[in-house]
Amino acid sequence: MISNAAKAQPRGPSRPKGLETAARVRKAALKRFAASGYAAVSMREIAADVGVRPGALYNHFPTKQDILKDLMLSHMADLLQAWETADFPEKMDPLERFVRFHIRYHLEKTDEVFISYMELRNLEPDNFDLVETERRRYETILTGILQVGAARGRYAVTEPKVATRAIIAMLTGIPNWYREGGRLAKHDIEDIYLELARKAVAPGATPPLTGDRMT
Repeated sequence: MISNAAKAQPRGPSRPKGLETAARVRKAALKRFAASGYAAVSMREIAADVGVRPGALYNHFPTKQDILKDLMLSHMADLLQAWETADFPEKMDPLERFVRFHIRYHLEKTDEVFISYMELRNLEPDNFDLVETERRRYETILTGILQVGAARGRYAVTEPKVATRAIIAMLTGIPNWYREGGRLAKHDIEDIYLELARKAVAPGATPPLTGDRMT
């Protein structure tokens, strides 16, 4: 179930035309933020892309910060909902399910992914806390998979939360470099990164160094 915080709601008119305009504002802002960065984009530019006067934007989003918050919370809500409804074989290894889901979803949402990670620094503190709460909910999915797998001897993980963030960071970096039409297809990328993730938590893998560094 998606939390209330993740259900970003547009402000302003609830009429169909108003909802349509709010959706156009989101789409235009998403494109602008991804191309130029949040700080470089003005409400006037977004309004021009939508085809309305700047003052009309405030009926839906009082500030540019509200648009950014809405985009990020909507992304997390969609991500969590997509995980709940993802169609994978029932007997598939849970780690494989997560890795393949994460890669497929994020390669289809490159602008949303870019903004959600690169623009965290531009969120105001209260908005950052809202978005971070939803990010932690998603991370908890993988952490739970690793904890259960470790208890059953399937994985070797001493710090599940750290392993979670490392794996997610690795997977989320794919849209930064992957381009269709290259030597590797999407399913090749899935297979390669699944192998990397499995090796990272495989029983018998070299444990992390503790104490003094080896010379």
